[in-house]
Amino acid sequence: MERKAKIGVVTISDRASQGIYEDISGKAIIEYLEEILTNPFDVVYKIIPDEQDLIEKTLIYLADVEECDLILTTGGTGPAKRDVTPEATENVSEKIMPGFGEFMRQISLQQVPTAILSRQTAGIRNHALIINLPGKPQSIKFTLEKIFPAIPYCIDLIGGAYLTTDESKVVAFRPKKK
Repeated sequence: MERKAKIGVVTISDRASQGIYEDISGKAIIEYLEEILTNPFDVVYKIIPDEQDLIEKTLIYLADVEECDLILTTGGTGPAKRDVTPEATENVSEKIMPGFGEFMRQISLQQVPTAILSRQTAGIRNHALIINLPGKPQSIKFTLEKIFPAIPYCIDLIGGAYLTTDESKVVAFRPKKK
């Protein structure tokens, strides 16, 4: 029997973590997952400040202790001094998956010219795929729609839970078995 998937969602924002404003980005990620995934899954949701050490500890906790299969972050990928999410992701990852960052920037450039300033990346720790998403809810959905077809197979390859999607919304790509 397949085990239930576990997905970490981390909003990285000084102001949201202090309650200055509501986290709509993390909630947008969860709503999207609920819309497209057909298999049962649990979400481990965190809102933390832009502190590299704390980001790293959170990603390690989600991958190693919570045993998440997928960890999606939002926030902290720009060029500002406090934007350190990519550095944290790279520091805790055993493998970097540069194709995700390259493709996410291409996707975002269809919406805004400042997407070139994004430093989104992705990596693997244990059986968790960690992906740094954009910060705006509409950009999150637009990006996830384009990259999600590759996510379930990547998680298969690293030994994570089997993810299934509503194929009327997202078709997960898996090579045909011979």
